[in-house]
Amino acid sequence: MRILGAVLAGGQSSRFGSDKAQAMLDGVSLLDHAVAALAPYCTRVVVCGRHDPRHHTLADRPAPGLGPLGGLNAALHLALEQDYAGVLVTGCDMPCFPEALACALIGKDAAVLDGQHLAAWWPASLAPLLDDHLAHSRSRALRGWMDLVSPRVVRLPDLAMPNINHPEDLAALRSGDRHD
Repeated sequence: MRILGAVLAGGQSSRFGSDKAQAMLDGVSLLDHAVAALAPYCTRVVVCGRHDPRHHTLADRPAPGLGPLGGLNAALHLALEQDYAGVLVTGCDMPCFPEALACALIGKDAAVLDGQHLAAWWPASLAPLLDDHLAHSRSRALRGWMDLVSPRVVRLPDLAMPNINHPEDLAALRSGDRHD
């Protein structure tokens, strides 16, 4: 099965206070950690919502400023056009993506990780539905899209998935105090 990986990296980083995609962890940017984390499970990985000459990037679709849904829509359309089964998604602030998570998410239907909905699997066939949602709904929140699609919710209680929202989260990860 051909799988497109997508790192959503178009956010404002307002809680972080600076561009968290470029924040460093062990000498590597969080963006590069996220790309590398998805790579083992994907035929190809793209970065959505920002230009970065080191990676294949996609502009948000249909326009910038749509949050994660703009990046997801761009990735879904690329997947549909190039015959990928779907898109395995993570945020640029999630520096790891364990194999157990990839295996639990990927399937016939859409799926999201409980509590961290950017970690998700979206079948390529959903591209037209997301176009319609973005054209006709005022909601740009991932939650509104999830309410429409009703993805399967994956619960992996023993999985530690760091999510870097604040500088303190990155400092805790650097020090090995991996409370999520």
